[in-house]
Amino acid sequence: MESSRSDQIASLLEEQILTGRFAPGARLDEVSLAEEHQVSRTPIREALQRLLLSGLVEHAPRRGVFVRQASAIEIMEMFEVMAELEAACGRLAAMRSSEEAVERLRRVNAGCREALKNGDADAYYEENGAFHHFIYAQSGNRFLENEAARLHRRLKPYRRMQLHLRGRMQQSMDEHDGIVDAIAAGKAGAAAELLRSHVGVQGEKFHHLLQQLRLEKTG
Repeated sequence: MESSRSDQIASLLEEQILTGRFAPGARLDEVSLAEEHQVSRTPIREALQRLLLSGLVEHAPRRGVFVRQASAIEIMEMFEVMAELEAACGRLAAMRSSEEAVERLRRVNAGCREALKNGDADAYYEENGAFHHFIYAQSGNRFLENEAARLHRRLKPYRRMQLHLRGRMQQSMDEHDGIVDAIAAGKAGAAAELLRSHVGVQGEKFHHLLQQLRLEKTG
């Protein structure tokens, strides 16, 4: 229960940072946050640790945890690298995946489709993460899998928010179907290009989302 609560708090803090409640440079005080969320300091510490891993905050020795919001350019650069890592994973997965693995990938993708059917962006986000991590594993390259997973974790808050844009879940689902078909058919080049485009669109969509959030904040 406590672990689940810390995940919920981390997700809420991610959103609050990205939407401006906690501005860059703001200190995230454990005691105040524990009182606000009516929990002990343990799940707050766990939530802040997750934010440290995502890069949204930074720890200053003897001072505490402070918001560190990346610039739009830095975020876009990370998405460019992510797109290339995912393209490499998709290319290798198309070359190396067994029929059994392809069927498992289809089942994982079905979880995304169910979340889309229910209009649940948060559930889609979780299923989408499982979809991508499965492809990383199917690359058969442990180093590549770990690097892709590490950057995926760094970009999690940004990938989550862009799914709330109108029409993005359906677009993402359509792209997933094409990726699965390419991997199933062993079309390495097509799988790589589809994943590169899929992740690249996320970065572009996030850029539009940032603009929207700024407008809402000043409106």
